[in-house]
Amino acid sequence: MAEHIDVAVIGAGPAGLAAAIAARERGAEKVLIIERAEQLGGLLPQCIHNGFGLLYFEQDMTGPEYEKAFIEKARSLGVEALLETMVIDLDAERGITAVSSRHGYMKLKPGAVVLAMGCRERSRGAAGIPGTRPAGVLTAGTCQRFVNIEGYMPGSRYVIVGSGDIGMIMARRLTLEGAKVEAVVEIMPWPGGLIRNEVQCLHDFGIPLLLEHAVTFVHGEERVEGVTVSKVDAERRPVPGSERFFPCDCLLLSVGLIPENELSRKAGVELDPVTGGPVVDQNRQTSVPGIFAGGNVVQVHDLVDWVSWEAEAAGRSAAAYADKGRLKVASGVKVVPGKNIKYVVPQLISGKDDVTLHMRVERPGLKATVKVGDVLWKRYRSVRPSEMVILEVKGDALREAGVKGELVVDCEIRGGD
Repeated sequence: MAEHIDVAVIGAGPAGLAAAIAARERGAEKVLIIERAEQLGGLLPQCIHNGFGLLYFEQDMTGPEYEKAFIEKARSLGVEALLETMVIDLDAERGITAVSSRHGYMKLKPGAVVLAMGCRERSRGAAGIPGTRPAGVLTAGTCQRFVNIEGYMPGSRYVIVGSGDIGMIMARRLTLEGAKVEAVVEIMPWPGGLIRNEVQCLHDFGIPLLLEHAVTFVHGEERVEGVTVSKVDAERRPVPGSERFFPCDCLLLSVGLIPENELSRKAGVELDPVTGGPVVDQNRQTSVPGIFAGGNVVQVHDLVDWVSWEAEAAGRSAAAYADKGRLKVASGVKVVPGKNIKYVVPQLISGKDDVTLHMRVERPGLKATVKVGDVLWKRYRSVRPSEMVILEVKGDALREAGVKGELVVDCEIRGGD
Protein backbone atom coordinates (compact mmCIF):
# COMPACT_ATOMS: atom_id res chain seq x y z
CA MET A 1 0.00 0.00 0.00
CA ALA A 2 1.93 2.97 -1.31
CA GLU A 3 -0.80 5.57 -0.91
CA HIS A 4 -0.54 8.19 1.82
CA ILE A 5 -2.31 7.49 5.12
CA ASP A 6 -3.05 10.39 7.45
CA VAL A 7 -4.02 8.39 10.55
CA ALA A 8 -3.60 4.66 11.15
CA VAL A 9 -5.57 3.14 14.02
CA ILE A 10 -4.36 -0.19 15.38
CA GLY A 11 -7.36 -2.09 16.72
CA ALA A 12 -11.03 -2.05 15.73
CA GLY A 13 -12.76 -2.35 19.09
CA PRO A 14 -14.81 0.48 20.60
CA ALA A 15 -11.66 2.56 21.07
CA GLY A 16 -10.37 2.05 17.54
CA LEU A 17 -13.73 2.80 15.94
CA ALA A 18 -14.22 5.96 18.01
CA ALA A 19 -10.68 7.17 17.30
CA ALA A 20 -11.05 6.62 13.57
CA ILE A 21 -14.38 8.46 13.45
CA ALA A 22 -13.00 11.39 15.46
CA ALA A 23 -9.90 11.61 13.25
CA ARG A 24 -12.05 11.66 10.13
CA GLU A 25 -14.36 14.32 11.57
CA ARG A 26 -11.32 16.39 12.56
CA GLY A 27 -10.29 16.54 8.90
CA ALA A 28 -7.99 13.58 8.28
CA GLU A 29 -8.56 12.55 4.67
CA LYS A 30 -7.28 8.98 4.81
CA VAL A 31 -8.03 7.06 8.01
CA LEU A 32 -7.18 3.36 8.13
CA ILE A 33 -8.09 0.83 10.82
CA ILE A 34 -5.86 -2.24 11.07
CA GLU A 35 -7.52 -5.19 12.83
CA ARG A 36 -6.27 -8.75 13.30
CA ALA A 37 -9.76 -10.26 13.70
CA GLU A 38 -12.16 -11.05 10.88
CA GLN A 39 -14.65 -8.34 11.86
CA LEU A 40 -14.88 -4.90 13.43
CA GLY A 41 -16.02 -4.39 17.01
CA GLY A 42 -13.43 -6.09 19.18
CA LEU A 43 -15.16 -7.93 22.02
CA LEU A 44 -18.48 -6.11 21.60
CA PRO A 45 -20.10 -8.86 19.46
CA GLN A 46 -19.84 -11.34 22.33
CA CYS A 47 -21.16 -8.87 24.94
CA ILE A 48 -24.85 -9.55 24.33
CA HIS A 49 -25.92 -8.17 27.72
CA ASN A 50 -27.24 -4.63 28.09
CA GLY A 51 -25.66 -1.69 29.92
CA PHE A 52 -23.80 -0.12 26.99
CA GLY A 53 -24.32 3.44 25.79
CA LEU A 54 -26.09 4.75 28.88
CA LEU A 55 -23.80 7.79 28.95
CA TYR A 56 -22.70 8.12 25.32
CA PHE A 57 -26.05 7.58 23.59
CA GLU A 58 -28.31 7.97 26.67
CA GLN A 59 -29.79 4.60 25.73
CA ASP A 60 -29.54 1.14 27.28
CA MET A 61 -27.90 -0.91 24.51
CA THR A 62 -26.31 -4.33 24.10
CA GLY A 63 -22.72 -4.69 22.94
CA PRO A 64 -23.67 -5.53 19.33
CA GLU A 65 -26.04 -2.54 19.21
CA TYR A 66 -23.30 -0.22 20.49
CA GLU A 67 -20.86 -1.69 17.97
CA LYS A 68 -23.30 -1.27 15.08
CA ALA A 69 -23.79 2.44 15.74
CA PHE A 70 -20.04 3.11 15.50
CA ILE A 71 -19.45 0.82 12.52
CA GLU A 72 -22.22 2.49 10.52
CA LYS A 73 -20.86 5.93 11.31
CA ALA A 74 -17.31 4.92 10.39
CA ARG A 75 -18.48 3.54 7.06
CA SER A 76 -20.54 6.63 6.30
CA LEU A 77 -17.43 8.78 6.83
CA GLY A 78 -15.31 6.66 4.51
CA VAL A 79 -13.06 5.11 7.17
CA GLU A 80 -11.19 2.17 5.63
CA ALA A 81 -10.30 -1.06 7.39
CA LEU A 82 -7.82 -3.88 6.88
CA LEU A 83 -9.26 -6.98 8.57
CA GLU A 84 -7.39 -10.20 9.36
CA THR A 85 -4.24 -8.10 9.34
CA MET A 86 -1.66 -8.40 12.10
CA VAL A 87 0.63 -5.51 13.00
CA ILE A 88 3.93 -7.17 13.90
CA ASP A 89 6.09 -4.09 14.39
CA LEU A 90 5.84 -0.37 15.13
CA ASP A 91 8.88 1.88 15.30
CA ALA A 92 9.51 5.31 16.82
CA GLU A 93 9.15 6.94 13.39
CA ARG A 94 5.56 5.65 13.10
CA GLY A 95 6.61 2.93 10.68
CA ILE A 96 4.12 0.04 10.73
CA THR A 97 4.89 -3.49 9.58
CA ALA A 98 1.83 -5.67 9.03
CA VAL A 99 0.96 -9.00 7.43
CA SER A 100 -2.26 -10.47 6.06
CA SER A 101 -3.32 -13.36 3.86
CA ARG A 102 -4.83 -10.95 1.33
CA HIS A 103 -2.22 -8.19 1.13
CA GLY A 104 0.85 -10.10 2.28
CA TYR A 105 3.74 -8.20 3.89
CA MET A 106 3.11 -4.45 4.19
CA LYS A 107 5.12 -1.41 5.25
CA LEU A 108 3.09 1.70 6.14
CA LYS A 109 4.15 5.19 7.21
CA PRO A 110 1.09 7.17 8.36
CA GLY A 111 1.14 10.77 9.44
CA ALA A 112 0.01 9.70 12.94
CA VAL A 113 -0.77 6.46 14.75
CA VAL A 114 -3.45 5.72 17.35
CA LEU A 115 -2.88 2.73 19.63
CA ALA A 116 -6.23 1.07 20.37
CA MET A 117 -5.26 -2.55 21.03
CA GLY A 118 -7.38 -2.89 24.16
CA CYS A 119 -6.44 -5.37 26.86
CA ARG A 120 -6.26 -9.09 27.57
CA GLU A 121 -7.28 -11.22 30.52
CA ARG A 122 -4.85 -12.35 33.19
CA SER A 123 -4.32 -16.10 33.10
CA ARG A 124 -4.06 -18.76 35.79
CA GLY A 125 -0.28 -18.42 35.81
CA ALA A 126 -0.52 -14.70 36.55
CA ALA A 127 -3.00 -15.42 39.36
CA GLY A 128 -0.75 -18.10 40.87
CA ILE A 129 -3.46 -20.71 41.54
CA PRO A 130 -1.89 -24.02 42.67
CA GLY A 131 -3.06 -27.53 41.85
CA THR A 132 -3.27 -29.86 38.89
CA ARG A 133 -3.68 -28.73 35.28
CA PRO A 134 -6.92 -30.37 34.10
CA ALA A 135 -9.30 -29.32 31.34
CA GLY A 136 -12.00 -26.90 32.41
CA VAL A 137 -9.86 -23.97 33.62
CA LEU A 138 -10.46 -20.94 31.38
CA THR A 139 -10.89 -17.19 31.51
CA ALA A 140 -14.33 -15.63 31.83
CA GLY A 141 -13.96 -13.82 28.49
CA THR A 142 -13.14 -17.08 26.68
CA CYS A 143 -16.19 -18.71 28.27
CA GLN A 144 -18.28 -15.72 27.17
CA ARG A 145 -17.21 -16.27 23.57
CA PHE A 146 -17.94 -20.00 23.78
CA VAL A 147 -21.46 -19.40 25.10
CA ASN A 148 -22.51 -16.27 23.21
CA ILE A 149 -20.76 -16.75 19.85
CA GLU A 150 -20.01 -20.46 19.47
CA GLY A 151 -23.14 -21.69 21.26
CA TYR A 152 -21.12 -24.07 23.41
CA MET A 153 -21.39 -24.62 27.17
CA PRO A 154 -17.95 -25.64 28.48
CA GLY A 155 -19.41 -27.09 31.70
CA SER A 156 -22.43 -27.42 33.95
CA ARG A 157 -21.08 -26.56 37.39
CA TYR A 158 -18.84 -23.52 37.90
CA VAL A 159 -16.68 -21.69 40.42
CA ILE A 160 -15.57 -18.20 39.39
CA VAL A 161 -12.32 -16.75 40.69
CA GLY A 162 -12.38 -12.96 40.95
CA SER A 163 -15.32 -10.58 40.97
CA GLY A 164 -14.42 -8.56 37.90
CA ASP A 165 -17.28 -7.37 35.72
CA ILE A 166 -16.88 -10.12 33.12
CA GLY A 167 -16.88 -12.77 35.84
CA MET A 168 -20.06 -11.48 37.47
CA ILE A 169 -21.80 -11.05 34.12
CA MET A 170 -20.89 -14.63 33.18
CA ALA A 171 -22.19 -15.88 36.54
CA ARG A 172 -25.61 -14.53 35.54
CA ARG A 173 -25.31 -15.71 31.93
CA LEU A 174 -24.42 -19.28 32.90
CA THR A 175 -27.23 -19.39 35.45
CA LEU A 176 -29.70 -18.30 32.77
CA GLU A 177 -28.39 -21.13 30.57
CA GLY A 178 -29.19 -23.66 33.30
CA ALA A 179 -25.76 -24.11 34.83
CA LYS A 180 -25.00 -24.06 38.55
CA VAL A 181 -22.60 -21.36 39.77
CA GLU A 182 -21.35 -22.52 43.17
CA ALA A 183 -19.68 -19.25 44.18
CA VAL A 184 -17.72 -16.20 43.09
CA VAL A 185 -14.47 -16.13 45.06
CA GLU A 186 -12.77 -12.75 45.64
CA ILE A 187 -9.46 -12.37 47.48
CA MET A 188 -10.01 -8.70 48.33
CA PRO A 189 -12.40 -7.38 51.04
CA TRP A 190 -14.47 -5.64 48.34
CA PRO A 191 -15.86 -6.67 44.92
CA GLY A 192 -13.73 -6.03 41.85
CA GLY A 193 -16.50 -4.84 39.54
CA LEU A 194 -19.28 -2.30 39.31
CA ILE A 195 -21.86 -2.32 42.07
CA ARG A 196 -24.65 -2.63 39.51
CA ASN A 197 -23.17 -5.92 38.31
CA GLU A 198 -22.78 -7.15 41.89
CA VAL A 199 -26.48 -6.51 42.50
CA GLN A 200 -27.95 -7.52 39.14
CA CYS A 201 -25.73 -10.52 38.42
CA LEU A 202 -25.05 -12.02 41.87
CA HIS A 203 -27.54 -10.81 44.47
CA ASP A 204 -30.57 -11.04 42.17
CA PHE A 205 -29.69 -14.64 41.25
CA GLY A 206 -28.68 -15.81 44.71
CA ILE A 207 -25.07 -16.51 43.72
CA PRO A 208 -22.72 -16.45 46.75
CA LEU A 209 -19.92 -13.86 46.76
CA LEU A 210 -17.10 -14.96 49.06
CA LEU A 211 -14.98 -11.92 49.90
CA GLU A 212 -11.50 -12.38 51.42
CA HIS A 213 -11.34 -15.92 50.02
CA ALA A 214 -9.07 -17.57 47.48
CA VAL A 215 -8.92 -20.79 45.49
CA THR A 216 -5.97 -22.61 47.05
CA PHE A 217 -6.06 -25.84 45.06
CA VAL A 218 -7.50 -27.19 41.82
CA HIS A 219 -8.51 -30.87 41.92
CA GLY A 220 -8.80 -33.27 38.99
CA GLU A 221 -6.63 -35.06 36.46
CA GLU A 222 -8.30 -35.15 33.04
CA ARG A 223 -11.08 -32.72 34.03
CA VAL A 224 -11.66 -30.30 36.90
CA GLU A 225 -13.45 -32.11 39.70
CA GLY A 226 -13.53 -29.33 42.26
CA VAL A 227 -11.55 -26.63 44.03
CA THR A 228 -10.47 -25.90 47.58
CA VAL A 229 -11.40 -22.42 48.77
CA SER A 230 -9.78 -20.87 51.84
CA LYS A 231 -10.31 -17.67 53.77
CA VAL A 232 -7.37 -15.25 53.63
CA ASP A 233 -5.97 -12.90 56.27
CA ALA A 234 -5.05 -9.23 55.94
CA GLU A 235 -1.83 -10.21 54.15
CA ARG A 236 -3.83 -12.27 51.60
CA ARG A 237 -2.45 -15.53 53.02
CA PRO A 238 -4.70 -18.61 53.44
CA VAL A 239 -5.99 -19.14 56.97
CA PRO A 240 -5.27 -22.71 58.14
CA GLY A 241 -8.41 -24.69 58.95
CA SER A 242 -10.71 -22.51 56.81
CA GLU A 243 -10.62 -24.79 53.75
CA ARG A 244 -13.87 -25.66 51.95
CA PHE A 245 -14.30 -27.96 48.95
CA PHE A 246 -16.55 -26.90 46.07
CA PRO A 247 -17.35 -29.51 43.42
CA CYS A 248 -17.27 -28.14 39.86
CA ASP A 249 -16.33 -29.10 36.32
CA CYS A 250 -15.27 -25.57 35.26
CA LEU A 251 -13.16 -22.91 36.92
CA LEU A 252 -13.54 -19.44 35.38
CA LEU A 253 -10.90 -16.75 35.94
CA SER A 254 -11.91 -13.11 36.23
CA VAL A 255 -8.73 -11.86 37.86
CA GLY A 256 -8.01 -8.63 36.04
CA LEU A 257 -7.11 -7.22 32.65
CA ILE A 258 -3.72 -6.25 31.22
CA PRO A 259 -3.40 -3.47 28.60
CA GLU A 260 -2.02 -4.92 25.35
CA ASN A 261 1.19 -2.93 24.86
CA GLU A 262 3.72 -5.13 23.06
CA LEU A 263 3.66 -2.77 20.06
CA SER A 264 3.99 0.23 22.36
CA ARG A 265 7.19 -1.22 23.80
CA LYS A 266 8.59 -1.84 20.31
CA ALA A 267 8.02 1.83 19.46
CA GLY A 268 9.82 2.94 22.64
CA VAL A 269 6.67 4.34 24.27
CA GLU A 270 7.05 5.02 27.99
CA LEU A 271 4.68 2.86 30.04
CA ASP A 272 3.15 3.60 33.43
CA PRO A 273 4.05 0.75 35.84
CA VAL A 274 0.71 1.10 37.63
CA THR A 275 -1.76 1.26 34.73
CA GLY A 276 0.34 -0.92 32.44
CA GLY A 277 -0.47 1.50 29.62
CA PRO A 278 1.36 4.38 27.95
CA VAL A 279 2.13 7.59 29.78
CA VAL A 280 0.02 10.15 27.94
CA ASP A 281 -0.55 13.89 28.01
CA GLN A 282 -4.00 15.47 27.90
CA ASN A 283 -3.97 15.20 24.09
CA ARG A 284 -3.47 11.44 24.57
CA GLN A 285 -0.07 11.72 22.92
CA THR A 286 2.49 9.22 24.20
CA SER A 287 6.16 9.90 24.86
CA VAL A 288 6.82 9.22 21.15
CA PRO A 289 5.69 12.17 18.97
CA GLY A 290 2.93 11.27 16.55
CA ILE A 291 1.86 8.13 18.44
CA PHE A 292 -1.37 8.50 20.42
CA ALA A 293 -3.35 6.06 22.57
CA GLY A 294 -6.87 5.68 23.86
CA GLY A 295 -9.18 3.20 25.55
CA ASN A 296 -8.20 0.11 27.51
CA VAL A 297 -4.69 0.12 26.05
CA VAL A 298 -4.08 3.19 28.27
CA GLN A 299 -6.08 2.18 31.35
CA VAL A 300 -8.74 -0.41 32.06
CA HIS A 301 -12.10 1.38 32.07
CA ASP A 302 -15.35 0.45 33.81
CA LEU A 303 -17.66 1.63 31.03
CA VAL A 304 -17.31 1.45 27.25
CA ASP A 305 -18.70 4.99 27.03
CA TRP A 306 -15.51 6.39 28.56
CA VAL A 307 -13.42 4.15 26.31
CA SER A 308 -15.06 5.84 23.33
CA TRP A 309 -14.66 9.37 24.68
CA GLU A 310 -10.99 8.89 25.52
CA ALA A 311 -10.29 7.35 22.11
CA GLU A 312 -12.05 10.25 20.40
CA ALA A 313 -9.62 12.64 22.07
CA ALA A 314 -6.73 10.53 20.76
CA GLY A 315 -8.23 10.47 17.26
CA ARG A 316 -8.72 14.22 17.11
CA SER A 317 -5.17 14.85 18.31
CA ALA A 318 -3.77 12.36 15.79
CA ALA A 319 -5.59 14.14 12.96
CA ALA A 320 -4.22 17.48 14.13
CA TYR A 321 -0.70 16.05 14.25
CA ALA A 322 -1.01 14.53 10.77
CA ASP A 323 -2.25 17.87 9.44
CA LYS A 324 0.43 20.10 10.96
CA GLY A 325 3.27 17.62 11.30
CA ARG A 326 3.52 18.25 15.01
CA LEU A 327 1.42 18.79 18.12
CA LYS A 328 2.73 20.57 21.15
CA VAL A 329 3.12 18.11 24.01
CA ALA A 330 0.95 19.18 26.92
CA SER A 331 3.65 18.40 29.47
CA GLY A 332 3.94 21.53 31.56
CA VAL A 333 2.57 19.83 34.68
CA LYS A 334 2.99 16.27 35.94
CA VAL A 335 -0.10 14.86 37.67
CA VAL A 336 0.96 12.82 40.72
CA PRO A 337 -1.24 10.33 42.64
CA GLY A 338 -1.28 11.20 46.32
CA LYS A 339 -3.11 9.87 49.37
CA ASN A 340 -5.37 6.88 48.57
CA ILE A 341 -5.02 7.45 44.79
CA LYS A 342 -3.64 4.52 42.78
CA TYR A 343 -3.07 6.39 39.52
CA VAL A 344 -4.22 9.38 37.48
CA VAL A 345 -4.60 9.63 33.67
CA PRO A 346 -3.45 11.71 31.87
CA GLN A 347 -0.10 11.84 33.62
CA LEU A 348 0.90 15.11 31.91
CA ILE A 349 -1.19 18.26 31.43
CA SER A 350 -0.57 21.78 30.18
CA GLY A 351 -1.77 23.45 33.38
CA LYS A 352 -3.63 26.00 31.23
CA ASP A 353 -6.42 24.14 29.43
CA ASP A 354 -9.54 22.25 30.49
CA VAL A 355 -8.74 18.62 31.27
CA THR A 356 -10.61 15.50 32.41
CA LEU A 357 -8.75 13.45 35.04
CA HIS A 358 -9.39 9.70 35.35
CA MET A 359 -8.31 8.04 38.58
CA ARG A 360 -8.86 5.08 40.88
CA VAL A 361 -8.70 4.96 44.66
CA GLU A 362 -6.66 2.35 46.51
CA ARG A 363 -9.32 1.47 49.08
CA PRO A 364 -13.07 2.06 49.34
CA GLY A 365 -14.79 4.37 51.77
CA LEU A 366 -17.72 6.64 52.49
CA LYS A 367 -17.83 10.44 52.65
CA ALA A 368 -14.84 10.85 50.38
CA THR A 369 -13.26 14.11 49.23
CA VAL A 370 -11.03 14.18 46.17
CA LYS A 371 -8.64 17.15 46.11
CA VAL A 372 -6.74 18.28 43.03
CA GLY A 373 -3.95 20.34 44.57
CA ASP A 374 -5.30 23.77 45.48
CA VAL A 375 -7.37 23.87 42.29
CA LEU A 376 -10.57 22.13 43.31
CA TRP A 377 -12.13 19.50 45.52
CA LYS A 378 -15.21 17.35 45.14
CA ARG A 379 -17.17 15.25 47.61
CA TYR A 380 -18.49 11.75 46.95
CA ARG A 381 -20.91 9.64 48.98
CA SER A 382 -18.60 6.67 48.41
CA VAL A 383 -15.60 5.60 46.36
CA ARG A 384 -14.47 2.10 45.34
CA PRO A 385 -11.32 0.83 43.58
CA SER A 386 -13.52 -0.87 40.98
CA GLU A 387 -15.25 2.36 39.95
CA MET A 388 -13.27 5.07 38.21
CA VAL A 389 -13.39 8.60 39.60
CA ILE A 390 -13.65 11.19 36.82
CA LEU A 391 -13.09 14.90 37.43
CA GLU A 392 -13.47 17.80 35.03
CA VAL A 393 -10.86 20.48 35.80
CA LYS A 394 -11.24 23.92 34.22
CA GLY A 395 -8.27 25.65 32.68
CA ASP A 396 -9.26 28.93 34.34
CA ALA A 397 -8.93 27.27 37.76
CA LEU A 398 -5.53 25.82 36.86
CA ARG A 399 -4.26 29.19 35.67
CA GLU A 400 -5.61 31.03 38.73
CA ALA A 401 -3.91 28.52 41.03
CA GLY A 402 -0.66 29.02 39.14
CA VAL A 403 -0.09 25.28 38.82
CA LYS A 404 3.48 24.44 37.81
CA GLY A 405 5.72 21.39 38.02
CA GLU A 406 3.50 18.90 39.83
CA LEU A 407 -0.17 18.61 40.67
CA VAL A 408 -0.95 16.18 43.49
CA VAL A 409 -4.34 14.44 43.67
CA ASP A 410 -5.51 13.14 47.08
CA CYS A 411 -8.58 11.31 48.35
CA GLU A 412 -9.61 11.69 51.99
CA ILE A 413 -12.14 9.26 53.48
CA ARG A 414 -14.15 10.01 56.62
CA GLY A 415 -16.31 6.89 56.73
CA GLY A 416 -15.54 3.18 56.49
CA ASP A 417 -16.42 0.92 53.61
